[in-house]
Amino acid sequence: MEAHGRTPNRRTLLRSGALIATASLGAAVTTAGAHAADATSTGTRGRRAAADYPPTHWIPASSSNYRVSDRPTSYPIELVVIHVTQETFQDAMKIFQDPAKQVSAHYMVASADGYIGQFVREKDVAWHAGNTDYNNRSIGIEHEGWVDQPEWFTDALYESSAALTAAVCDRFAIPKDRAHIIAHSEVPGSDHTDPGPLWDWDRYIDLVNGV
Repeated sequence: MEAHGRTPNRRTLLRSGALIATASLGAAVTTAGAHAADATSTGTRGRRAAADYPPTHWIPASSSNYRVSDRPTSYPIELVVIHVTQETFQDAMKIFQDPAKQVSAHYMVASADGYIGQFVREKDVAWHAGNTDYNNRSIGIEHEGWVDQPEWFTDALYESSAALTAAVCDRFAIPKDRAHIIAHSEVPGSDHTDPGPLWDWDRYIDLVNGV
């Protein structure tokens, strides 16, 4: 997650817009499960139909937090950028919906069950990478959790995210390798560490490739 323009860094931004999460993993799992249940109640069919990737639900970010575009006509989509929220799903969602925050991602994956919300259309430019060129040419995927707490990186999260990334790569002919599926920390000019050294890249790339 990254602010657009000259704003505080990601962690400051997240904490300024939402309650700092101090709950245990068990409480966080309950929150994520409740969110998924809410999102799959009334109106689920409409939300699914509106999303770019069928297993997701459409939860629009504020229109102030991304740029409308017509990708891949306006810009080629060549990369997938992997993020970790440093927040709960619910609190990160609130930030994407706050017009003052100037930050968004295309998708976010919940820890407990792999639930996926879509916040920005793939054709539009989400503000997630902290680099205009990379924002223009990438899909940003956030993952609920903290970089130093690998228990958030559940089997469900890895598997759901990898299926999403594989679908994005297939749709835009993006090679399914580490040169094209990158960490937020690998974006030029980034001062972020996510998804961090505890993210299992070998496992993730294998899942993306169906190994």
